[in-house]
Amino acid sequence: MKFTLSWLKDHLETDASLAEIVERLTAIGLEVEHVDDKASLKPFVIAKVLTAVQHPDADRLRVLTVDTGDGKPPVQVVCGAPNARAGLIGAFAAPGTYVPGIDVTLSVGKIRGVESHGMMCSERELEISDEHNGIIDLPQDAPVGTSFAAYAHLDDPVIEINLTPNRPDATSVYGIARDLAASGLGRLTGGGIMPHAGDGLCPVKVTIEAPELCPGFALALVKGVKNGPSPKWLQRRLIAIGLRPISALVDITNYVTYDRGRPLHVFDAAKVAGNLTVRRARAGEKVLALDGREYTLTPEMCVIADEDGVESIAGIMGGEHSGCDENTTDVLIESALWDPITTARTGRTLGIISDARYRFERGVDPEFMVPGIELATKLVLDFCGGTPSEIEVAGYAGHKPKIVAFPLSEVKRLTGIEVPKAEALDILTRLGFGPQGSSDVVKVKVPSWRPDVDGKADLVEEVMRIHGVDNIAPQPLTSHDAVNGKILTILQIRTRAARRALAVRGMMEAVTWSFIPAKHAELFGGGQTALKLANPIAADMSDMRPSLLPGLIAAAQRNADKGIGDVALFEVSGTYEGDAADQQRRVAAGVRRGTAKLDGSGRSWAGNAGPVGVFDAKADAIAALEVCGAPVDRLQIEPGGPAWYHPGRSGTIKLGPKTVLGTFGEFHPKTLETLDVSGPICGFEIFVDAVPEPKAKPTRTKPKLELSPFQAVKRDFAFVVDRSVEAGMLVRAALAADKKLVTGVSVFDVFEGASLGAAKKSIAIEVSIQPVEKTLTDEDFEALAKRIVDNVNKQTGGVLRA
Repeated sequence: MKFTLSWLKDHLETDASLAEIVERLTAIGLEVEHVDDKASLKPFVIAKVLTAVQHPDADRLRVLTVDTGDGKPPVQVVCGAPNARAGLIGAFAAPGTYVPGIDVTLSVGKIRGVESHGMMCSERELEISDEHNGIIDLPQDAPVGTSFAAYAHLDDPVIEINLTPNRPDATSVYGIARDLAASGLGRLTGGGIMPHAGDGLCPVKVTIEAPELCPGFALALVKGVKNGPSPKWLQRRLIAIGLRPISALVDITNYVTYDRGRPLHVFDAAKVAGNLTVRRARAGEKVLALDGREYTLTPEMCVIADEDGVESIAGIMGGEHSGCDENTTDVLIESALWDPITTARTGRTLGIISDARYRFERGVDPEFMVPGIELATKLVLDFCGGTPSEIEVAGYAGHKPKIVAFPLSEVKRLTGIEVPKAEALDILTRLGFGPQGSSDVVKVKVPSWRPDVDGKADLVEEVMRIHGVDNIAPQPLTSHDAVNGKILTILQIRTRAARRALAVRGMMEAVTWSFIPAKHAELFGGGQTALKLANPIAADMSDMRPSLLPGLIAAAQRNADKGIGDVALFEVSGTYEGDAADQQRRVAAGVRRGTAKLDGSGRSWAGNAGPVGVFDAKADAIAALEVCGAPVDRLQIEPGGPAWYHPGRSGTIKLGPKTVLGTFGEFHPKTLETLDVSGPICGFEIFVDAVPEPKAKPTRTKPKLELSPFQAVKRDFAFVVDRSVEAGMLVRAALAADKKLVTGVSVFDVFEGASLGAAKKSIAIEVSIQPVEKTLTDEDFEALAKRIVDNVNKQTGGVLRA
């Protein structure tokens, strides 16, 4: 929100300086982002060209003598402007002046051998406009020697504040002045608006077919107007805040929008066919808007239409067909109320950002609907003449103010500051709230321009921002005698650990969109339960991602398209399989492409490294699970995974028969084709929130686990099993033979041959045995070996190889 200092002082009678106003705005919650006090234009003065002669060595240059009005002899200036002549009065910059339009600080110099002591400036060099065909040519009565910025009214500082969405009242200069006055910085002025005497009823009637979208509509006709340029003071204000003056009628609507936060629209009455109707748009209906673009509308949108069709997108932008121009003689002025949610949704869908939408989607003052059209009508009569009709008001049932019960003790409870009761009530009164009663709990009537205030906490905020949050005394943090407990949750700790572990493995962290195309969501398990966005920011971002892999694969391909084919990426974030809480998971995922092996170099001691594959993805997944606290020695790896992986080059990681901790593998060719991805690529996903939490640590009274004093022993076994038997099944069977003595089992050989028989293979395992109570005898080892052999035979059908 931008405004000039003089504009603010139209509504705020104050002696405060610019610095004091800026400081107070930030203190009351209207944070000042930027102040342009036009300091760069202060050195420029009005000067008169006394003589202008041809440069001796340049056809396009003239040598001027310039009177700067300081009582000193004229200065010599070399100028190349075509309109440079004797008698011209313009803007002069002396040596040492910074010229913003050319980003140069002037100095005395020679141009083609002739000294130049400064320059006569064009409008573009002073960043007033884009005009640069000649130097500024002022009227002959311009006072030589005075400040050019003051003469041209360019010394009016522009203040820009950053508004939060809950402050629609501060989208107007008047609303900002009201807050400053309430803070004690001055007196609020210029709020009264006298109703005009209309000449008969408005001939154009309004019918509201969708009252839920339009709670009120006011319309007035002014006949016999002359639509020319708006006054210079109004044009300067609009230019200062970044708006382009168009015509008096259009400039008036922009002025009222910023001055009072009341968006308006003007129709050329001659271009409106019959009466107006406020209704929902029809499917496929189109309108050519004032921005020159054609928009296709839907029934969820609200429009203003005449008998020929749509004339305006309600609350957002008018149509070009009924817009006012220099030929307009009769004008319809519209001031209406629009549903904030519908306005916001329509603006997002059509991609239109306008000053009207900005205010309507936050909520405008309903009680200013009629005064707003009164103000606009007065300005039209002042600038353009004409005869007004009476105001036609349709649908407005009046504003019912909210009443909030406000215990004054809430200020102390929520802020820790004791604000005297009388001061709190006075602050609310100055802000326009109507506190009623004198007890500790007062009834507060919320003004119509504050739709954001709903409860007592909002009223506490109002009291405190005017009382001053700087009155909160600093309090030292209390010290604790004991060490604080952990702050992070298990899930946060695991997320950090997974990120570190994958980064250590040479992978780079990526942050991808949570929204993906519908076909990608369906490809990665979205299906019927996919979460679809009601208002996606783009057509190809319509679904919440059920997996992190589509985004990572696409990111890897974008790197490959730019010549970086060997890339390893990971992400630890959320996935969304549905709208239930248990369908939103924390996942760590990663992909490797090309030859991006663990060391990231693409080379090995044996030559160039081969392409990444299923075992690279498996190693990444196991590493991430290990740092998340998963018992990696008890994990089960089953062949195969979800449909997006290659069925013969993928696996599923489980803990027990039901708990799935992750998947890994190379991607199916059809998956890569659908994603438009090429090259060898593998990936994994682990479910961080599926890893069981560690058991509670033993208390201090329980004995600590000690190392065994007995020598560990290793024994080798080789079993002949069917070719279909997995090595993992045999390992688990051996571990289960004696959970106290057997501390580890690993596979060190797999052999297949004709000597073993058809469809048979030999799996050799190494069993680690750790005695804990005594040294084992030969008989103990024989008994343990028998249990291992029996257990393997029972669970896998394997027999000890001879």
